Amino acid sequence: MWLAFIWPAITEEIMTKNMPNINEQLALIRRGSDEILLEDDLKERLESGKPLRVKVGFDPTAPDLHLGHTVLINKMRQFQSLGHQVIFLIGDFTGLIGDPTGKNVTRKPLTREAVEQNAETYKEQIFKILDPEKTEIAFNSSWMNELGSAGLIQLAAQHTVARMLERDDFSKRYKGGQPIAIHEFLYPLVQGYDSVALKSDVELGGTDQKFNLLMGRELQKNYGQKPQIVLTMPLLEGLDGINKMSKSLNNYIGITDAPDDMFGKIMSISDELMWRYFDLLSFRSNDELEVFKQEVEAGKNPRDVKFLLADEIITRFHSAGDAAKAQTAFIARFQKGAMPDEMPEFKLNAPEGDLGIANLLKDAGLVNSTSDGMRMIRQGAVKIDGERIEDTRLRIKPGAEHVYQVGKRRFARVELG
Repeated sequence: MWLAFIWPAITEEIMTKNMPNINEQLALIRRGSDEILLEDDLKERLESGKPLRVKVGFDPTAPDLHLGHTVLINKMRQFQSLGHQVIFLIGDFTGLIGDPTGKNVTRKPLTREAVEQNAETYKEQIFKILDPEKTEIAFNSSWMNELGSAGLIQLAAQHTVARMLERDDFSKRYKGGQPIAIHEFLYPLVQGYDSVALKSDVELGGTDQKFNLLMGRELQKNYGQKPQIVLTMPLLEGLDGINKMSKSLNNYIGITDAPDDMFGKIMSISDELMWRYFDLLSFRSNDELEVFKQEVEAGKNPRDVKFLLADEIITRFHSAGDAAKAQTAFIARFQKGAMPDEMPEFKLNAPEGDLGIANLLKDAGLVNSTSDGMRMIRQGAVKIDGERIEDTRLRIKPGAEHVYQVGKRRFARVELG
């Protein structure tokens, strides 16, 4: 059964001798997806037997990718497994504009140097998932620079301001009196023109990108091309289980995180959110996931199933050996009360002769603010040398070195001078 595959066990020989039928291909493509526009068009193109050009764009706004980004990259890998050509588009031109999606203020554009530096790291990271031989990397500056100012004006003439204001975030900002810079209207137009330049058959994106993805369909029609199929994927919730995974919210798991950090973060997600992560991040089959759910309902500890998720993801981005070591360290640290062998070390000053515990936790990077530190103490989540503390007014005197712990995963060795 095609859907029973476990990535990356599948091989080229299996693919050529046991290519799934159209319904099985559609079932794999649908997995985890939010919407396919239009599915009948997708089925027709699959039936043609011609490899599809599948485009996904990423603006290099930060140097490292996180697991939220990999939801789309995983789907690209599935298209590759079906024999299609995927195009990893690095938006070095659109990154200079700044994607206004979901923003209530104008984004600060990146510098050319930052965009180029971040783009290089993306190229290194994506091949932990994608097959390099079946991946085309493109930069949208290559055709946007050729388009020039006159071409950009012609492109802008293809849409009206009224149509742009139908977009939800633009509409909210306009009604709320929040400024919208003219260049922000260019972003969806340029993203749409990328589909024209690449002659894409399918474009993938998050649910928040639907307006931009549909723009590609419209512009392709205007340029005499067959409009692309749009496939949207859900936005992966971060460690807080509420907001989408984001570095700015510090609720992310970076794919370059150390194995121990990655393991600890995955184990910190709720049991309910675990199933969402399995659905969007795991290459295990639906049948396997159903067995896991039945086992948990029958009394199996969800932690043991979460171990399997952490093992799969760490193996993907590091190695099976790293995953095994991370699990052993996790069990030793959090089930046997051990402390990590390595942790950040700080030498702090006590200008008043001593330092309040909440200030110390903040200065050591263990909490975001002193009020956050107070809250964690009241919740019983703060330990000094393994001993829980409850006094929010505790003041630490200089001279000694102690290990401070907040929650299950945050440690720091601090010497107060």
